Amino acid sequence: MTHRIAAILLGFGAVLFLSLAVPALAKKTPPKHPIDINAASAKELEELPGVGPSTAKAIIQFREKTGRFRRVEDLLAIRGISETKLAKMRPYITVGPPPPKSAPSPQPKPPNH
Repeated sequence: MTHRIAAILLGFGAVLFLSLAVPALAKKTPPKHPIDINAASAKELEELPGVGPSTAKAIIQFREKTGRFRRVEDLLAIRGISETKLAKMRPYITVGPPPPKSAPSPQPKPPNH
């Protein structure tokens, strides 16, 4: 009798696990607009195909350490991004222009005496 109960509980556990795991494995919807890899937050980067939290974090760390990405192919320098993964991401990413340089603030002139 106890084997039967154990089998039922095991079967129930498997069904529960699969019902929770399948949605997590479903393909995510790609972003509607291209994402600027020089300005995107981790959450925005995670919308890209093949990019999870660790890859998004690596992209941001690389950007902070080395500066702006000049071209999409620069992502290949990041561990975990292969040619295949980049090909899946490419339609959804862009490299935006650098932010405009702000004009230097005018220095006050010394008073004439």
